Amino acid sequence: MNNKFLGTGVALITPFKSDLSIDYDALKAIVEFNIENGVEYLVISGTTAESVTITKQEKKDITAAIIEVNKGRVPLVLGIGGSNTAAIVEEIEGTDLSEIDAILSVSPYYTKPTQEGVYQHFKMISEASPVDILLYNVPGRTSKNVEPSTIIRLANDFDNIIGVKEAGNSTYQYLQLLKNKPEDFLVISGDDDLALGVTLAGGSGVISVIGQAFPKEFSEMIRLGLKGDAKAAYKFHFRLMDAIDYIFEENNPAGIKSVFEALNLCESHVRLPLVPASKALKEKIADFVKAF
Repeated sequence: MNNKFLGTGVALITPFKSDLSIDYDALKAIVEFNIENGVEYLVISGTTAESVTITKQEKKDITAAIIEVNKGRVPLVLGIGGSNTAAIVEEIEGTDLSEIDAILSVSPYYTKPTQEGVYQHFKMISEASPVDILLYNVPGRTSKNVEPSTIIRLANDFDNIIGVKEAGNSTYQYLQLLKNKPEDFLVISGDDDLALGVTLAGGSGVISVIGQAFPKEFSEMIRLGLKGDAKAAYKFHFRLMDAIDYIFEENNPAGIKSVFEALNLCESHVRLPLVPASKALKEKIADFVKAF
């Protein structure tokens, strides 16, 4: 199994200044905070990074800044995905991936392809990619579920498709994947609320949103889950449960940015069409952080 992606990966935010330009000092501080507190790997330009409102040049600059701070200490995963298969292939071929350990590629959204269309889409990505690939299934955002049978078919057919970030919030789908996957294929939770249960059932850990704000506690919880120590792991889970609910109460990443604001690591600005968390939610989050 690809051990570099066992444990906790975090889907990094993109912090903004009040003028909505990127706050690179805050970004570097958040990266350092996560590495120092034990996360196993970092995910760049995922949904939580507001990747759909980031320009191509900003994406390059963000990636370069994270590589600079990381200095090879933990593996890096770069989000490259979308609904235009040819454009994704072009981006992969035009991106310097020498410091990137894998790409995370979301299934096509809006177009609603058939399962065969999804398979052919990822087949082209696999053939173009010089690094390993983590599939990303998030039907709540794409409006189309990638069925377990399609994921397993891709896992069996392409050596560089090494895992899936599964975020359908379906325990049954997780268990189907864990039951039928090839031995070395990674089933990674994309649902913070289900991450521990999935890990205890045989999953490989999580790509987390809340984990980047509480990296020490969250990554230790997942490590305990990988060891099968459910009792100790759930002590951490119960401490973090309310925060997980809060950050997804309105929209992501407004919630997690409010946590970072309460931690004094960055401001909570987001780019339209997202709006900042409401005053009431910010107050709940601040109270949680203060008491944690």
